[in-house]
Order: sequence, then structure tokens, then C-alpha cells
Amino acid sequence: MNKKEISEIKKQFTPENCSITRICGCYVDGEKNKKTELKEAFLSLSEEEMFKYFEIFRKSLSGTVGKNLMNMEFPLDQEAEGGTQHFLMRLRSSKLTDDELVENFYDRIIENYDYPENYYIILIHGVYDIPGKSSDGAEMFDASDEIYDHIMCCICPVKLSKAGLCYNAETNSIQDRIRDWIVEMPEVAFLFPQFNDRSTDIHGVLYYSKNTNELRDIFIDELLGCTAPLSAGGQKDSFNALVEETLGDDCNYDTVMNIHEKLNELIESQKDEPEPVVLTKSEVKRLFEDCGVEDEKLQSFDEQYEINAGEKSSLVASNITNTRRFEIKTPDVVVHVDPERAALVETKLIDGVKCLVIPMEGDVELNGIRIHTGEKSVSDEEDSLDE
Repeated sequence: MNKKEISEIKKQFTPENCSITRICGCYVDGEKNKKTELKEAFLSLSEEEMFKYFEIFRKSLSGTVGKNLMNMEFPLDQEAEGGTQHFLMRLRSSKLTDDELVENFYDRIIENYDYPENYYIILIHGVYDIPGKSSDGAEMFDASDEIYDHIMCCICPVKLSKAGLCYNAETNSIQDRIRDWIVEMPEVAFLFPQFNDRSTDIHGVLYYSKNTNELRDIFIDELLGCTAPLSAGGQKDSFNALVEETLGDDCNYDTVMNIHEKLNELIESQKDEPEPVVLTKSEVKRLFEDCGVEDEKLQSFDEQYEINAGEKSSLVASNITNTRRFEIKTPDVVVHVDPERAALVETKLIDGVKCLVIPMEGDVELNGIRIHTGEKSVSDEEDSLDE
């Protein structure tokens, strides 16, 4: 699913567009005991409750594709009878009215979700009547030709509210606030099936993780039967190791800066596309070639890629570079540079020492205090002209 398709489903989680038919919930304590359960038609909830649930569901479809939101495909064996995809198909077909299936689903989560505190499992079933589209892209609500029948699961931490004082209107006094157990925004969630090309795709699932560096590989493997992709942090670490191992002694400032500049240019050129920029092994190799990495160094590239990232893994460009700033770090100094001004930083040999050289142009501040650099700044010149 790309960001346009995700946005289309996300818009259904509003009072005006609501397509949710049923909601089930299970509150689990830190000892993995089921404390209470919910099974209702969604529209039977109070308006206040619905709004709170809508907020949770929209959050489960938020973030960046390839970072918080990951498309995963089911292995073929999981689509056979007894597989994880086959189980989810049964759960969807039941419209969450089969109590035994729902309880089985809760049990699978409780067994594989490693979380030491209280949490709330939310499971919904929805039926979205997909509007047709005319040749100019306009929606035709009277020309629907497909139903997107889906389920969504969210797992939310439940935490005790902070202690404090509050105003009691009945007694007109300030008093100790009663602490409540609050359902927070989800840590993980998934949508099944995928909504690809504005159509149902039963061969994949969209997975959400609040923590982009911890995707819960065991949970994904056991509950969904999918192979967890590298996390955003894992992709960055793998790419950094790949650059260092491939370039070896040639891993110098200019080459690494060139690699990141080209990555940023690639992201910028496709910023309006619904799909994130994804690099395969061959595309990463081509990137290195374009940045002047010698053929001799690239002889070990394939081996290094498989060791660090995995043979069939791809890397999301926005996960392996920072489009907002470059960070140059030494044991004693950290310098942050706007990527568009990266050319200002140079490396020079001064008195036999390799140094970073940064021109002191314009206004310069030290701990918020504007300092003089020996030359008049633009603002100084303007002040003198005013006088």
C-alpha cells in the first residue's frame, strides 16, 4: 500500500464515512490474564467512545511508509489451511461474530506479544464500498464495483494516569485527582488484507509500529507468519556498515558526502510520488558507482550487501540518509549542516593536521550571543546605514 491508498482507508475512520461493522476488545494485565472483553456493533457505542476509537485507528495508519508502516507478504505456506493468512481469512469471513475464533486470536497475541504491562487488544471488522473513479480521477459514489472487506487490530498500552490535583466543581474545591487506567495510542497494529491499487489484496498485510527501531520480529513471525523487514534503524546501520566495509581505506569525507547528496537528490526528485524511494541491491551498487567508488572496491559488494542487509532486502532511501541535516562527528565536536549548504564544509591540511574548515559567514552566535568575526555582518552594515 502506498500513502494515497493508506490515506483513503484512513478517511473511513470518521463519523461521516464510518464503515466499521463490529468491534471486539480484550484488556490484558501484566500477568497475561484477560481481565475484561468487549463485543459490540460499532455503531452502538456512544459518540464519545467512537471518537476515541477513531483516533486510535487513524493513528494506526499514520507515519511514514517503510518506517512506521510496512507492507508484508505472506509466504505461500501460510496461505494453506492452518497457516496464519488462512486463519486471518477465517476471522475476516466470520465478521468477528465467531467467539471461538476471536478468543483464539486473543490467545495468539497474548502468547507472542512480549509486553510486561497492561494492554488493550482492539479488533474491528469493516466493509468499505469502494467508489469508482472517472477518467479524470473524480470519485463516482454511485459507480462502486467492489467491496473492501477487512479487519484491523490495534494493541494499545494501558497506563495509570499521573498523580496530581484537580478542581471538583461539585464541592468547589481543589483536591487529589483520582488516578485512572488510560488506553494510550497503539504500539503496534495491522490491517488485513492490503488495499492495493484500490482493490483487495489477500496476499499481504500492512503493519504499523510506533517504535521504528523495534518491530517485534518474533511477534510478526508467529502471529502473521511474515518475515519482518529490517527496521528503519536497522536499515541505516546496515547501510553504514556496507559503505564502510565496501570502501575500506577509501571511505573518506568527500565520497561519503557525495553518496548522501545523491540520495537526497533522489528523494527530492520523487517527493511527490505516493511510493517511497526504495533501493535494491543493484541500485545501491549503481549509486556507489555513480559516486566514484572504484571497480576494485565493488568486487566484494555483493558479499558485503548480503552480510549486512540480506540478499533480498531492499533499503528505503529516507531510512538511510537524513534529508534535514548532515551530521559530522568527531570525538570532541559534533557539527550539524543543512544539506543544501554542505559544500560550505571542507577538509584541509593545516600545519600537518587534517581539519574541517567552515567559513564564518553572516551572523555567528555562541550560546545565543551574536559575536563579531572581524568583518561586518549584513545587519551591522544596515545599522550603520540607518545612522
